[in-house]
Amino acid sequence: MITCVLHYTIDATQTAAFEEFAQAWIALVNRHGGTHHGYFLPAEGASDQALALFSFPSLAEYERYRARFGVDPDFIAADRIRDESGCVIRYDRTFMRPLLE
Repeated sequence: MITCVLHYTIDATQTAAFEEFAQAWIALVNRHGGTHHGYFLPAEGASDQALALFSFPSLAEYERYRARFGVDPDFIAADRIRDESGCVIRYDRTFMRPLLE
C-alpha cells in the first residue's frame, strides 16, 4: 500500500471552493481504486493550511489513476474548481507507506 499525503496552502477566503474541490477528489479517488482518508481543513491556528491523505494498493495502481488527469472529463471538472476559484495557492505531494498493527 502507498499513501499520498498532500499539504496544501489555500486561500483562506476561498474555503468553500476548496471544500467543493475536495469533495470532488474524494469521490474520484474512491471511484478509481483508491481509498480516500479525507481532507483536513483549518480549524484553529493557521487558516491557510490543509491536508489530504489517500491510499492505493500499489504505486502501479496510483499511476493508472494518474493517467486520467487531463483526459477524464470528471478529473478536468474537479481541477476546474481549483483553477477558477484560486482556492489552492500551492501544494506538495509526498508518498508514504503506513506502518500498521
